[in-house]
Amino acid sequence: MTKGDSMRTRYAIAGFVCVVGALTAPLVLSALASQGQKPAATSEKPPRAKPQLAQGRYILMVGGCNDCHTPGFAAAYGKTPESDWLTGSTTGYYGPWGTSYPTNLRLLVNGMSEDAWVKSNRELKTLPPMPWWVMHEIREADLRDMYRLIKSLGPKGEDAPAALSPEQKPNPPYMALVPKPAT
Repeated sequence: MTKGDSMRTRYAIAGFVCVVGALTAPLVLSALASQGQKPAATSEKPPRAKPQLAQGRYILMVGGCNDCHTPGFAAAYGKTPESDWLTGSTTGYYGPWGTSYPTNLRLLVNGMSEDAWVKSNRELKTLPPMPWWVMHEIREADLRDMYRLIKSLGPKGEDAPAALSPEQKPNPPYMALVPKPAT
């Protein structure tokens, strides 16, 4: 027998074992169930995070949501513990529109359904610097995954301050986002 024949034989045996296992496993499980028995527990790895939560986490990270909605996130180079994410901020963004504050998304989501979250993001129009138009383009499945991740974090923190009109001067801390005229 050549080396190639030996390899083909091994693959054939492995394939046969897989097919037999796939065909007989349901029969064995069915027989055990009909006798009121459960299959023996196996030492499986602990379950991984739900895919929706992992996807929601990914979208929040690459979307930069934490940059504004999590105090100190950018200054910590993204190393803020997840337990502190998305609690809004008292740091205002001051510009020609007035002063806006990042919403506490954890409190917001706590008071709404998943469908309401999707609808509100589809209709969202807010003050700068929030890129609200992005929320109109994001896939519905991604909005739902974001909601599930935020909801899983639970409510935490306080509501962000209300926006101020352009005539009102904000109290510190705030960032001035005032464009310079072209020269």
